[in-house]
Amino acid sequence: MIGFYILIGAISLVSWLVSNKLKSKFKHYSNVQLSNGMSGAEIATQMLADHGITDVEVLSTPGMLTDHYNPTNKTVNLSEGVYNQRNAAAAAVSAHEVGHAVQHAKAYQWLGLRSKLVPAVSITSKYSQWLVIGGIMLGAASGSTGIGFMIAVAGLGFMAMGTLFSFITLPVEYDASNRALAWLKNKNIVTQEEFKGSEDALKWAARTYLVAAIGSLAMLLYWGLRILSRD
Repeated sequence: MIGFYILIGAISLVSWLVSNKLKSKFKHYSNVQLSNGMSGAEIATQMLADHGITDVEVLSTPGMLTDHYNPTNKTVNLSEGVYNQRNAAAAAVSAHEVGHAVQHAKAYQWLGLRSKLVPAVSITSKYSQWLVIGGIMLGAASGSTGIGFMIAVAGLGFMAMGTLFSFITLPVEYDASNRALAWLKNKNIVTQEEFKGSEDALKWAARTYLVAAIGSLAMLLYWGLRILSRD
């Protein structure tokens, strides 16, 4: 089990470092005020209009970095700071979330695939590790071909689905950022200096998803080797 704790510690450390870097970047770019004076909500509304999207509502949601697009009810949900603020960070986040709305409107295949996996992953993610660990413990008593092994393999399958979901999320997030930055630049919503801030902020936001995907894969490989090596 020492290897497990080392792996968990390493993944947690990298995740913490990237998360803190992201927070510091957003704090920094929150001080870079937009010369056009537009708020995050106004930028989101303008980007939706420019893409001919009229059935998506822009809402304010509590919390920090809680921004998201909900394809079920077609809402762009911006955290209170992003919704009201008029800075490079707010511009980046609001445009990014609208980027997801644009993906939805254009039937972007990776977003569609991720959306289809959400119901299954919401269930499997809750039980995967419990099944894996429980199966290994039972397997120690019942042998490699017993019920414990089958339970562990089932848990491994659940974990694999979560890992697949993490990697499918990557092109969805990177594409949304690319759409956001292209619009901000092409429509002259931000100055060159403001654009650099928005670009840097979104770059670090994307890295959180990359770290999560790598961490999920590392966990899958670790438990896979432990389980299958007993067979």
